[in-house]
Amino acid sequence: MNLKPGVGKTTSAVWLAHALYESGMSPLLVDGDPAASALRWSELANGFPFPVIALPVGDVHRRVNDFLGDRQAVVFDAPQLEDHPRIARSIMRYAGEWIVPVTPAPIELDRMAPIRGEMADVQSLRAEPARSAVLLNRTNRPDATRTGPDADAREALTERGFEVLDTHIARLDLYAQSFGNPVQAKGSAYMDFAEELIKRQDEA
Repeated sequence: MNLKPGVGKTTSAVWLAHALYESGMSPLLVDGDPAASALRWSELANGFPFPVIALPVGDVHRRVNDFLGDRQAVVFDAPQLEDHPRIARSIMRYAGEWIVPVTPAPIELDRMAPIRGEMADVQSLRAEPARSAVLLNRTNRPDATRTGPDADAREALTERGFEVLDTHIARLDLYAQSFGNPVQAKGSAYMDFAEELIKRQDEA
């Protein structure tokens, strides 16, 4: 989830769903964006090895269980909050973990304050609070979030009260040019992402 488009929500959702599948789980990928990018990606790739459904409706949290079956995980591709708040908030009401992909750039960090407000509003509607974390996306180099310029973004987000995942996604053509193509998550940062989320779920 994020306020804006173009931050890597669809790429993150699709790659995460593949990583969960390759980890031995049986995910359901829910495309909640009216643009239907995740669904279109699956069509261009001649299908994903798990179901993808389009559900761009304002009551996703009430409907998604009808499609769940025996699936062990649900990954949502949420639309941008600024244009489709009803759908995005409905997804947030259902999802147990909210992931905010953020590029470590000043303009992106500046947009994080209103996201905190949205999170607080939706938490008040839930029976149990959701976990939330920032995924640093399109980082400048593999070690950038620890020792390079992107370390400033991690520190700034932490100071503002956001939990930042240990995993980060480097700026690579492998991810940027993957739309419409089959995905192999093994050996990628998205496998680390999936493993970190599974660990967070187990700890919770």
